[in-house]
Amino acid sequence: MSVLSIKQLEKRMGNNILFPPIDLEIQKGEAVAIQCNVEISNQLIQMIIGMLPKSAGDIVIFEKKFDSYKVLCKRIGLVLLNEGFYDRLTPYEYLSFYKRLYEVEVDVKNILQKMGLSKRVKIEKLTFSEKRRLQIARAIIHNPEFIIIEEPIQNVDIESHYLIQNLITNLIEQGKAVLITTSNLENAVMMTDKVYILNSDGLKKIDMLDEEEKQNEENADGGIVHNTVVSTQEEISEKEALERATPFRFEKIPAKVNDKIILLDPTEIDYIESNDGISHLHVKGEVFPCTYSLNQLFERLYPFGFFRCHRSYIVNLQKVREVITWTRNSYSLILEDSKKSSVPLSKGKLNELKEIIGI
Repeated sequence: MSVLSIKQLEKRMGNNILFPPIDLEIQKGEAVAIQCNVEISNQLIQMIIGMLPKSAGDIVIFEKKFDSYKVLCKRIGLVLLNEGFYDRLTPYEYLSFYKRLYEVEVDVKNILQKMGLSKRVKIEKLTFSEKRRLQIARAIIHNPEFIIIEEPIQNVDIESHYLIQNLITNLIEQGKAVLITTSNLENAVMMTDKVYILNSDGLKKIDMLDEEEKQNEENADGGIVHNTVVSTQEEISEKEALERATPFRFEKIPAKVNDKIILLDPTEIDYIESNDGISHLHVKGEVFPCTYSLNQLFERLYPFGFFRCHRSYIVNLQKVREVITWTRNSYSLILEDSKKSSVPLSKGKLNELKEIIGI
């Protein structure tokens, strides 16, 4: 059964398009995470619950169209990033209030125990992580079918991360549907295997493999991943890499996040740097380790417009905005990413770069 169905949903703010038309489906027993900025997250959730108008498109929840959260509130659990508390109440009193509000029979003490919360300490004395757990406890007290959580594990402690992660797993096992929004891609990947990125370019699903699937694939293909042979040599010269590069190549680059492998499109990567022999992929302000060496990555990414600008750096030339000369022998490339990242350019690479870009 479809719990949430979004068809050609679009949001415009004045003359700006926050995100173009998107489609999304969430079924019972499924958790979906969307990585997006805080503004998009807020707008999306408010449109889903009927608190903000849509610019275009349709939202169907429980196979019906709703225009008011009041109609939905008994079937949906909602956890927003910024919420107020009744600070002078204890967690037990706080949850008991919502128990009466929803008119449900539930063991409040049992919920507090599952979330690792004391029933006696006043809310104003709780840590940030404990308050986050209390928010989620409040959202599930009426046993909703659909739970929406904004930033469930951002900045929480290890205990809270563990409890929240387990809770979401249990909700899925119970057949609930869960929608998570977060600004951190790593957090999204840790929470579920169904991860999307939502921005001004639209909604894009992230391909992922877990470690076991990746190992099985490599074993089955004799070390081949997506029809690309992984070199057995530790070091491949740049000249060899250029000679071996062909227009039709490996279209995904694997990056590791805990026990999962996410597969990134080359166009998503801003630049790559090597630290202590480990390659790090910089993608939209986040950093992901990769098992391939810098030379292996250059071999695969050269056909997509990547340039070896320094012995420790590879840059996506499509993302380069400026070339800055600091001194006669010192240069940097300024990128168009959100951080306006600066990547070093070796003196010996300057002429090669000029030839490539035609200056």
